[in-house]
This record gives sequence, structure tokens and C-alpha cells, in this order.
Amino acid sequence: MTPHRPVRRALPPGRMAARAAVQVARPRFYRAGRFGPLTTLAIRAAAVLLLVGIALGGHWIDRAGLRDNSDGSVTFLDVVYFTVITVTTVGYGDIVPVSNSARMFDTFVVTPIRIFVFLIFLGSAYSFMLRQGWERWRMGLIRRELKDHVVVCGYGRSGAASVAELLERGHAPGTIVVVDERAERLREAEELGVATVEGDATHNAVLSIAKVEAAASVIVAPGRDDTAVLIVLTVRRLAPQAQVAVSIAAIENEQLARDAGATIIVNPVSFGGQLLAQCTNGPHIADYVADLVTRGGKVELRERPVRDDEIGRSPRQIVGGQLLRIYRGDRAIGFWEADAQVLQPGDSVIEVVQAGGGER
Repeated sequence: MTPHRPVRRALPPGRMAARAAVQVARPRFYRAGRFGPLTTLAIRAAAVLLLVGIALGGHWIDRAGLRDNSDGSVTFLDVVYFTVITVTTVGYGDIVPVSNSARMFDTFVVTPIRIFVFLIFLGSAYSFMLRQGWERWRMGLIRRELKDHVVVCGYGRSGAASVAELLERGHAPGTIVVVDERAERLREAEELGVATVEGDATHNAVLSIAKVEAAASVIVAPGRDDTAVLIVLTVRRLAPQAQVAVSIAAIENEQLARDAGATIIVNPVSFGGQLLAQCTNGPHIADYVADLVTRGGKVELRERPVRDDEIGRSPRQIVGGQLLRIYRGDRAIGFWEADAQVLQPGDSVIEVVQAGGGER
């Protein structure tokens, strides 16, 4: 298996999940389109026929106001011919309106109908030919520029909350790609401005379309542990360098996710139980934990590499944040341990900083 960074247990979203879920599930009037391309085309064709039928009925009722320059007689076929020619062109002059009523009907009814029919034809050509080509070109251009982005596999409750929190933390929508098999879910994601890929994230081809090989991070939250582990395996094969965070519901499946190559494992069920138990020690613990992991709180957790000017110094000498833990190689060192008293090159630190303060 491709080597990867050691697994670290991350705090799953506490209050963040509730707040982000509210953002995603905020009441709104929205109905996804239910008509496919063929149905849409049929509706437009019916609209054209209806408009032509209106013009045909008006011409037939006022057929006495028409004159046939060929034989002088206006039959039903002549009216059909005249209506179609008049709606699609300006006419050939073989049949012409001669009465005032016929001319006014052509001026104020048939002319608008001609414009509407033209717009319908133009819109259909754009929708079914020009737009598809344009969208393919535009998506190809966007995909080529994707780099160091975040791929979210699964847009259920956890995936939607993750995307909402990413956006809240300042990630540009263009740097997030959502992969899901459910088209209705993807339409909700598209409203946030993120890119989407419809398909099964366990397939190499689908993840390749999302350009996972160039992604900086991958969030795996399909809602099923077996699917999640398979997605992690697929991601690890295509993107060995990416950080992979996976949501696992059953504790016994966490080891499978580790073996598959997950960098971070989040178990909302076990963490929720642990947090609830911890709350018996004080009423504000859950609130502070939620404060740490959400963008909207007063403080936030930040992980970063140690800076050059901090090497050789004690964590107590660092101004602007409170260092909680140091990662040195595969070791996690608490701030109270002796090895944490001097920062070394290559260390990564987790600190608590004021929320919204930006990079120090």
C-alpha cells in the first residue's frame, strides 16, 4: 500500500453540524426540473403547434379578407399554406390579406406569433446544441485548472454540512467538487456554486473526472461504511498524496478505514456519546468544543507547520495562540510533556487562536 501520513482522530462537527445543516436545509421554495430533453423538446413543439393553430383559426375565420392571386378562391389548404408561410417567413405574395381586419390580425397577432416561434426555435437550438457544446468546453477548461481542491464524496447530511462549513471557512466554491450518484442532491450543491460530478465515487473514472489526483483533500461521507472504505481505497490508488477524511459509523470499521489509507477518521456516533458523557463534568464543555471546531465561534483550532522563527523556542513563548499539541514524526506530544518544551524543525502544531483573526 502506498505510504501515507499517520491516522489522527479528528473531532467530528458538534454544533457545527447543526449550524451547517440549518444553512443547507433552510426553508426555501425550490423544485428541481422533472423533464428530460425529449420531454422538453415535445413541450416546445406543442407550443409551436398551439401558436400556429391560433394563427390558422384566425385566418380561417376571416378567410374572406384574404385573396388568392392564383385562382381567386381561398380554400382550407390555402389558409393552412398561408398561415405556415406567414408565421415562418413574410410570405410570397401569392395569397395576401386585403381587408382591414385581416391586415390588423396579421399585424397584431401573427407577427408576435412569428417572433415567439422564432425564439422557441432559437432557444431549442441553443439548449440542445450550442449550450451543450459550450458547457463541455467550459467544464473542460474549469477541470484543467483544478488543483489543490477539495473533493467531497457523498452529499448527504454529513457531506452537505462539510461543504457548508468549507464555504463558511472561506473556501471558494470553485475549489470544491461534489461527487454523488443522486442528481437531485447535486442540484442542491450546484446552487452553492460548487462543481459537481454525477456518478459512483467508488469508480476510478468518476473520481478522475473530479480530478482527484490533483486534490489536496478528500472528504468521504457516502452514508455507508462499506462504501466509504471502498471509496478510500479508490482515492488512495489515484491520489496517494491527498489527505483523506472519512466518516465511519461503526467502531469496528475504523480499522478497515485505516487499512484502506484514511488519514483522518471521524466517528460521529462514538464522538457524540463521548461528548455527552463529558458534559456531565460541566454544562459548558460541549459549547466550548463546538466553539473550537466551528468558524462562527469565538475561538478555533488551527494546524500549521512550525515557523522558522519559532524553532528552538518554547510553546509558552509563542504569541497570538495557545499551542495544545505538537506532531513530531509519528508522535503526538502534549504541551505539558518535556519533549514539547522546545520546538524543532519539521514539527506541526495544533493551536487555539481567536476566530476570524486570519493567519498570524
